[in-house]
Amino acid sequence: MIKLVLKIVLVLLLALAVFTYFYSQRPEFGRTPTGKRLERIQQSPHYYKGRFWAINPIEKPVETSQFEATMRFVFGETPQRLVPEQAVLSRKTDLKTLNPQKDCVVWMGHSSYYMQLGGYKILIDPVFSSWASPLPFINKAFPGSNVYTADDIPDIDVLVISHDHWDHLDYPTLMELKPKIRKVVVPLGIGEHFEYWGFDLQKITEEDWYTAVKINDTLTVHILPAQHFTGRFLNQNQSEACAYAFITPNRKVFYSGDGGYTKEFKEYGDTFGGFDLAILENGQYNKDWPKIHMHPDQTAQAGEDLKAKTVLPAHSGKFALARHAWDEPYIRLAAESKTKSYKLITPRIGEAAEVGNTDQQFNYWWEEMK
Repeated sequence: MIKLVLKIVLVLLLALAVFTYFYSQRPEFGRTPTGKRLERIQQSPHYYKGRFWAINPIEKPVETSQFEATMRFVFGETPQRLVPEQAVLSRKTDLKTLNPQKDCVVWMGHSSYYMQLGGYKILIDPVFSSWASPLPFINKAFPGSNVYTADDIPDIDVLVISHDHWDHLDYPTLMELKPKIRKVVVPLGIGEHFEYWGFDLQKITEEDWYTAVKINDTLTVHILPAQHFTGRFLNQNQSEACAYAFITPNRKVFYSGDGGYTKEFKEYGDTFGGFDLAILENGQYNKDWPKIHMHPDQTAQAGEDLKAKTVLPAHSGKFALARHAWDEPYIRLAAESKTKSYKLITPRIGEAAEVGNTDQQFNYWWEEMK
């Protein structure tokens, strides 16, 4: 009887392994760098021992064992209000009718942003799918948080991707947007996904940390380190995670991507002389992974370090990827920001905010949902 049970278990495990392998060959998983791209990656000072490392090297992203952290995450106590009880509030802006000379940013949920800067249209980490996962039943978007589709997006001058996790690099969204994208800027390794997905290589600029990508004389996109990790399945850290600085003659905007708090935020603030706007990760934190995501007090300190005039929170309001209440990051950051030099701006999904405008007023929209 025991032998029969063992055989059944082995057959089931084998079947699961076969299914997992073939499922992982689907195009949305992307592709691991090979050939000349891999040779170039191997020349990076941030790539050694067969992988990329965070700016402050992390052997493992969680404090405990991966198994223990996963079990606690999956089977631990689920807090109340992990997902909002009503639809997330929004105020959808028609992006195609915006004054193209207006420097503004529109939050589209989680870490997706449409930005106009110096007359250029920039798209950041667009995710319009209903799931932040390769499986259509994990990490569902909050009701009301998916108000934009690819049809709503005008032609884009520059698309930037901070890293290749599913909640930042979304295959269905990018395939729908492909005809509208004039240029792609990504950190090392991510270009492999775009090439695999059929993007024109002439449109892709793929560079290492601390590289200034000059779009033209009036817009430069700086690729900067982020304290995070990468990978869309088992083969992790074969691409970089990054932050971005967008610089024009009149405006400076910082986008953190995902990552833990490091001294580099102060270095960025000093190097660029402050920012009109800092879009900063604020959400999906957990005590088991303190080095790869910021808690709200760290987000607030990062805003100070960057010498930002205004701070706009990211990485929350759409997906429950951690075990804190859905609105906790906003509540905590609002409290932390009261004593800081920057102004916290809190537009709803779809509501345009002027870059660097410290007089523009926004309600705490999450309080209106109680």
